[in-house]
Amino acid sequence: MTARPANAHQARLLRLLRDGGPNSRAQLGDQVDLSRSKLAVEVDRLLETELVVADGLAASRGGRRSHNIRLNPHLRFLGVDIGATSVDVAVTNAELEILGHINQPMDVREGPVAVFEQVLSMAAKLKATGIAERFDGAGIGVPGPVRFPEGIPVAPPIMPGWDGFPVREALSQELGCPVMVDNDVNLMALGEQHAGVARTVADFLCVKIGTGIGCGIVVGGDVYRGTTGSAGDIGHIQAVPDGRPCACGNRGCLEAHFSGAALARDATEAAEQQRSPELAVRLEANGTLSAVDVAAAAAAGDATALGLIREGGNRTGQVIAGLVSFFNPGLVVIGGGVTGLGHTLLAAIRTQVYRGSLPLATGNLPIVLGELGPTAGVIGAARLISDHLFSPA
Repeated sequence: MTARPANAHQARLLRLLRDGGPNSRAQLGDQVDLSRSKLAVEVDRLLETELVVADGLAASRGGRRSHNIRLNPHLRFLGVDIGATSVDVAVTNAELEILGHINQPMDVREGPVAVFEQVLSMAAKLKATGIAERFDGAGIGVPGPVRFPEGIPVAPPIMPGWDGFPVREALSQELGCPVMVDNDVNLMALGEQHAGVARTVADFLCVKIGTGIGCGIVVGGDVYRGTTGSAGDIGHIQAVPDGRPCACGNRGCLEAHFSGAALARDATEAAEQQRSPELAVRLEANGTLSAVDVAAAAAAGDATALGLIREGGNRTGQVIAGLVSFFNPGLVVIGGGVTGLGHTLLAAIRTQVYRGSLPLATGNLPIVLGELGPTAGVIGAARLISDHLFSPA
């Protein structure tokens, strides 16, 4: 994709078509502040760039029938969501519908070169299915702070070897298309905003509980990243005074006491001390334990597993309660791999937030699980690059 919108009006039209699908000139005119003649000029210019194409006649509104307009169906975006222990790669069309999706295990600690070799291999597999001849743009999510304008990770605690790596530049050269890079939880928030539970909310928090814990902050419909890209790094808010040592160098961080890694450690300890028959059986069978095992043990009624989930949910809820009092969001979305713990976790978080924040902030505050699961990040990644490309050059 070489063309870009020439002005803010064209950018607005492109985003309307992305978010709402094919539409008639008349209906587009109802949504933008343009005269009929000015709208016709801007649409015709977009048709000339081949960013949009005619898509048949629209339904009659009386008089001459208008033509439908849609984004070029051949546009393809690559969405990449790199987690601590796995990577998701997907191809979408310009309307951000997923056309193909692959998930594979991967250890982010292997470093950027090894990880991106795997990402490029997965992208090539998707291409080989015939769903994309090329990529018009790519969005990349990584599990750490990102200096957003340059697309460079900055001192990520769980990503040794990634500090300062030029992700945006390196992948743009490899893929032959524009690339944008952001923190993975920001992309989860964008995904839920575009196609998930946050579609109608302008101000919300999206908390991702996985190997680490982070929070996407959406203000007025836009992601807030902070001055250096570290906004929302709530996993390193102190939850337990003088508590466990954390990978960041401090003690008592939320992430050190409740995250995928912390939960696995606590579950293993409970199994080895014979405090949980269910977890002990699973540890003997598999050699290791994960959040999935804790969820299964809890579903079987294991009191220790249920206690671990409730304790973690209480600590997370206490941190979120402070965020709610400060930010006053319209919605809190809980996502990430640990949300497989389900409604026991959600109930504990809700209890602490509703108890710990003022009624004015929580009286109409939904706290819900995300709708999109593992696809939230890749949809958000495609949304990120489309926001960039559907902006004036």
